[in-house]
Amino acid sequence: MIDQASIDKLTARLAELEAELARPEIYASPKAASLVHEQRDLQTRLELFQDVQKTETDLEDAKALTNDPEMGELARAEIPELEAKLEGLQGKVRTALVPIDPNDNKTAIIEIRAGAGGDESSLFAGELARMYARFAEAHGLKLTMLSESPNEVGGYKEVIIEASGPQAYGQLKYESGVHRVQRVPATESQGRTHTSTVTVAVLPEAEETELEIADNEVRIDVYRSSGNGGQSVNTTDSAVRLTHLPTGIVVTCQDEKSQIKNRAKAMNVLRSRLLALEEEKRRKELGDARLSQIGTGDRSEKIRTYNFPQDRITDHRISFTTHGLARFMDGSLDEHHEALKQADIDHALAEQS
Repeated sequence: MIDQASIDKLTARLAELEAELARPEIYASPKAASLVHEQRDLQTRLELFQDVQKTETDLEDAKALTNDPEMGELARAEIPELEAKLEGLQGKVRTALVPIDPNDNKTAIIEIRAGAGGDESSLFAGELARMYARFAEAHGLKLTMLSESPNEVGGYKEVIIEASGPQAYGQLKYESGVHRVQRVPATESQGRTHTSTVTVAVLPEAEETELEIADNEVRIDVYRSSGNGGQSVNTTDSAVRLTHLPTGIVVTCQDEKSQIKNRAKAMNVLRSRLLALEEEKRRKELGDARLSQIGTGDRSEKIRTYNFPQDRITDHRISFTTHGLARFMDGSLDEHHEALKQADIDHALAEQS
């Protein structure tokens, strides 16, 4: 099942990574974390493949000794154990052979926007932002506010957050889509359940080398910041609005006191959105038959329903339901993410067969 060419390829790449990580200056680079993660992943896979090779060799040797007058009895006793071990290892190999998403180690841009439902939608947008903050805290990710548009009821019309750290995009990519909430709003005097929606887009941060944007394609406007930035923010023209003229995409950033920093952050978001548009176009060209229904990032796709009266969370992509909304809204998304990841692996393996 595992050929020597596969092992040689992994060994060569691992040697490249180790040579790069041996340079002290590499740890000042933002790509250091992704290189370390790739190194660990390759080491794990290489050890697995080598274990499979050794077990296959041991099994062949044991079968060859079954008729040996001195070793035959011992060999026959070892064969069932080796066969069971090999079967377990081959199951792990099937998963390890699924190509890794090259974006998984990238910083993630999380865009949360209120949808249908008025104030209730904006309140839930704020609750989702808090949910991701709790999730990030538990999984070693750092969140940075890039842009926020609060409303008078204490929620968000829109909020854009950057998540950085190990596997940031890989840990959050399954959150893209339409989130539907069903509950009785605090302002509802008749006790009726309302349905609202919030749109979430999770984008891998694009590097400058991945997408070049010409200066004449972007209009840059600066203006005075507003919101919760503090007096020093609100009294300077530090906020930046970028308009990408060919597509009409508009990105604003006012989190930093520095106009230069806000412009850099806004460019990161714009570049990531444009790269996501290119990826969406490429997927459509490939045709729906080759696409997994999990984690496609389609903003019109209803992915999850939060039913508060029944304390139920349902992921519609894989028909997966759990209970315990309070715990889920406190950032405990792992059970759903694991189910989605396994469904993604099953889909990839089915395509390979």
